[in-house]
Amino acid sequence: MTRTEEFQELRPLLFAIAYRILGSVSEAEDAVQESWLRYEGAAARPDSPKAFLSATVTRISIDVLRSARVRRETYVGPWFPEPLLTDPYQDPERSAELADSVSMAALILLERLSPLERAVFVLREVFAFSYREIAAAVERSEAACRQLAVQARRHMDAGRPRFEADRRSRDQLAGRFFGALREGDVEGLRELLAADVRLLNDGGGKIGGTLPVLGLAKVARVLSVAVAPLAQIGAVLEAHEVNGRPGAIIRDRAGRIAGIWALDIADGRVQTIRSIVNPDKLRHLGPVADAQAVIREKQRARAATPGGDAPDEPRQPAQRSAGAGPLRPAF
Repeated sequence: MTRTEEFQELRPLLFAIAYRILGSVSEAEDAVQESWLRYEGAAARPDSPKAFLSATVTRISIDVLRSARVRRETYVGPWFPEPLLTDPYQDPERSAELADSVSMAALILLERLSPLERAVFVLREVFAFSYREIAAAVERSEAACRQLAVQARRHMDAGRPRFEADRRSRDQLAGRFFGALREGDVEGLRELLAADVRLLNDGGGKIGGTLPVLGLAKVARVLSVAVAPLAQIGAVLEAHEVNGRPGAIIRDRAGRIAGIWALDIADGRVQTIRSIVNPDKLRHLGPVADAQAVIREKQRARAATPGGDAPDEPRQPAQRSAGAGPLRPAF
């Protein structure tokens, strides 16, 4: 087998490792590509291509994460990972760990860890690497790696998200949720939302509000006001798995991506809705819509509808009622 063939065979694993460490599709792809260049340029052929490439992509990802964390500290509004519609790496023996580790909630929780803790946790808990392999990858002793793993596991367990255990029930509930949205069934929505449901928007300060919408009544109202006019302007809410959980792609009339929704479902209710509309986080998925143009067109459609509300006017946070949050998260 040639080096190219070996690399292509391992590429899904390398991307899976890098994405979980970085939470960014574009940065993970760059890390994988850099790993290939180092593998191709190695004077001697490694005894184990998997060990060499896994260690290489891990070290690169740790370095990238250290610089990325500085940028994330100054990010405007909530920071969410770049959405992943399909995980290229599959391992039937670790399917549960892979699915849980790629969810939005888990990746956000991983942000609590230091870069080294995150890398060790991903390699050990998700991909079941031995401590000897992990030590070689992160260039620390096995004892240090064991301690890092303990610390990381403690942080993760303290905030571990709850998910609907039965995937079929979870997907059925998500189907009912998106059906109620399309039909404008507010009462149906209220039955599917948790009492303390959260609607969060990652627009990077470019699209939509930055404050959360909290609570069943407010979230149901915002959803009903935001989604109903989409059909009038030819936009669609397309149900699609996002990071291994139920979600949706919002497309404009030309099929371009205007946003991504990701749902957290537990205890038979939608607990969290994450809206990702920062165009920089959508470009890897295909052509990106002009989200501001979609919003303006949607507002005009609402204003032209008999009995419809007038378009929401942008207002300063101080003018909103206490705790109300933004009235238009994005869509």
